[in-house]
Amino acid sequence: METEYIGYLAGILTTFAFLPQALRMIRTRQARDVSMTWAASMTAGVFLWLCYGVMKQSLPMIAANGITMFLLFVILFVKIRERGKPGS
Repeated sequence: METEYIGYLAGILTTFAFLPQALRMIRTRQARDVSMTWAASMTAGVFLWLCYGVMKQSLPMIAANGITMFLLFVILFVKIRERGKPGS
């Protein structure tokens, strides 16, 4: 049971690390300083962690990576939308 608590704590810390960046990008509607390579590879990696969590039936992994996927989709959406604007 203690390992589950460590999993939840790790998930909370790593997931919410993305929250300030996603909120800032929503507020400013800018993503110039975010690398598309980073955003795409991070999204792919978190997706694989989510799949792994589902296969292992690990609720901490599923919850943390599910929320992180949502935040990364927000970041990717802003980044992709910005790429289509003139001058970017």
